[in-house]
Amino acid sequence: MLRTIGMALAAAGSLAACTTSTPYGPANGGYGFSEQRVEDNRYRITFRGNSSTSRETVENFLLYRAAELTLQGDYDYFVMIESDTETKTSYSSTSYYPAFYGRYYYRSGRPRSSYYHFPYYAYGFGWGYPYDSYVREITRYTAIAFVTMHRGEKPADDPHAFDAREVQENLRSYVDERL
Repeated sequence: MLRTIGMALAAAGSLAACTTSTPYGPANGGYGFSEQRVEDNRYRITFRGNSSTSRETVENFLLYRAAELTLQGDYDYFVMIESDTETKTSYSSTSYYPAFYGRYYYRSGRPRSSYYHFPYYAYGFGWGYPYDSYVREITRYTAIAFVTMHRGEKPADDPHAFDAREVQENLRSYVDERL
């Protein structure tokens, strides 16, 4: 029975580790892109990835969404005014073996030497790391940017300016293979 429980927990842990990365699309269940229009030509864009989505993917998806919004608004280029990628790391611990718990009861009216030991077993989580647990690090990335959108030719001297058509062309295959 212990072996069966251990194997079931190991299988569940393996399945959780095999989740797919966040596909490009609107935020669904908290993961994906979202945007908020701040002014006529200014947006705050966010892309949140799950624990299987790399930092590079999150940042590329954010750039791609900025290019899409720029072209949808009949603009030619966008400028990244402010951008940041947040990292959130948490830890998950699971136990594979049953834990043993013991209690001592004292019978009233008896001498101190008559403590009785009544052990019982509980299936589930044990004493934790390092005795019988598996610790998994879970990292999620969120890219956030404030962008302004403009018409005309992209200024050549502004390193924060991106031609929306070029960004879309260059990242399209990257985005398509992760759908």
